Amino acid sequence: MRGGHGHPRPAGPPASRVAYAAAHVVADPAAENVPGAPAVLDWERTLAFRRHLWSYGLGVAEAMDTAQRGMGLDHPTTRELIRRSAAEARAVGGRIVAGVATDQLPAGPASLAEVTRAYREQLAEVREAGARPVLMASRHLAAAARGPEDYLRVYDDLLAATDEPVVLHWLGPMFDPALTGYWGTTDLDLAADTVVELIKAHESRVDGIKVSLLDADREVALRRRLPAGVRLYTGDDFHYPELIRGDEVGHSDALLGVFAAIAPAAAAALAALDRGDVAAYDEILPPTVPLARHLFGAPTWYYKTGIVFLAWLAGHQDHFTMVGGLQSGRSPAHLATLLTLADEAGLLPDADLAAARARAFFTVAGVDQ
Repeated sequence: MRGGHGHPRPAGPPASRVAYAAAHVVADPAAENVPGAPAVLDWERTLAFRRHLWSYGLGVAEAMDTAQRGMGLDHPTTRELIRRSAAEARAVGGRIVAGVATDQLPAGPASLAEVTRAYREQLAEVREAGARPVLMASRHLAAAARGPEDYLRVYDDLLAATDEPVVLHWLGPMFDPALTGYWGTTDLDLAADTVVELIKAHESRVDGIKVSLLDADREVALRRRLPAGVRLYTGDDFHYPELIRGDEVGHSDALLGVFAAIAPAAAAALAALDRGDVAAYDEILPPTVPLARHLFGAPTWYYKTGIVFLAWLAGHQDHFTMVGGLQSGRSPAHLATLLTLADEAGLLPDADLAAARARAFFTVAGVDQ
C-alpha cells in the first residue's frame, strides 16, 4: 500500500462553490448496536469527524441518509445529533445543514396531516438547534400521496410557514426504494415539472435543492430551469466532477456523501476552482470517481458501510461497528476492492495503520491473505 499523498488544508471554505459533505455517525462499539435496537453513538468520535470536515473548509450535512436515517438511526438520537453538531459548528465557525424528515412516525400508513405535523415538528427542532433545514424526502409522504397535488399541498404548507430559506431534497429510488415515484410520478420529466412549480412558487424560501438521481443530463436540465439564486446541490456521486465544474450556463454546488470519504481531495479541487485552475481541478477530483462508483454501486443504499470502513482505515475511528449492525451491508470482496481504490486515490494517510486494520478485518472474515 502507498498511503495518502495528502493535500494541504485550505485557508477557508471554497468561494466559488458551496460544498457540504454528508457525514456518517460513529457507533459505540461496546453498546447494543444491533438491528432494531436504539442507536448508541460514540459522541466524541462522531463530532471529531465533523471537525475534520470543517478543517478542510467543507460544510457538514447532518443527519442525512449517510448518517443512516431510516437505516438504524432513530429519531431521539437524530435530534441529539443535530443539537450537538450545530453547537460544535458554532464553536468552530463551520457551516451546517441538517435533515428534517418524518421518521418519528411509526412505520406504516400515515395521513397527509400527520406527515405535515411530523415535518413541522422536526423543522422546529432543526431551527432551534441553529442549523439550516433540509426538507428530506419522506417515506411516509411517498406512501400517502396520491399524486403531485398532495406533494405540493404538504410542501406549500411547510414553505409558507418557514422564515428562512431551506434546502429541498430529491433522493432517487436507487438510494431508497421506498421513495419510488416521489413527487407523484415515476416519470422523471413530470416530477421535475412539479419540483420547478414548487420552487417558483416559493423561491425566496428555497436556498436550493439537493438532487440524487445519478443522472447528470437530467440534473443539468433541472439546474437550468431553476430561478436565479436557487442552487442545485448535486448529490450525484457518479458524475460530481463535471457537474461541479459546470459549463457555460452554470454549475452545481455540492451536497455529497462521497465528499466525507474524499474530503482532502475535494477541498483541494475546490480551491483550484477558486484560483481558476481548471487543469489542477481535473487532475485532483476525477481520479476519485472509480472509488465513488464502487462505493455507491448497487445496492446503492448500502454505501454507508463503505463510508464507515474507509473512515476506520483512515484512522478517524477505532473500530468498524455501525448502528443497526450495518457493517454487514457489504461483502469482504466489495470492501477489498474499496481498499485498493482508496489507496490508489491517496486517501489513506497512514498506510501501515490501514494495512493492519484491513488485515485484521479480512482475517476475521475468513479471507486468505
